[in-house]
Amino acid sequence: MSNVWMRGMPVSLEISVGDIATMRKTHPCGSQQWTVYRVGADIGIKCLGCGRRVMLPRREFERAVKKLTRPEGTSG
Repeated sequence: MSNVWMRGMPVSLEISVGDIATMRKTHPCGSQQWTVYRVGADIGIKCLGCGRRVMLPRREFERAVKKLTRPEGTSG
């Protein structure tokens, strides 16, 4: 997943609480799936395998995410 560039400036991903992020690297528990629980300058994510919570700066999160999906029935 690459960022979209508009007028030379990168456009951020649209991230919402409840989104499921598939990360490029596998977590030590074996899972690549994380759920977003906080959005702001930092992104809070929770591992769906072991429940570990991590806060990442938005820029680092956007580099590490492979795919971002919204659960069925949610809008945003």
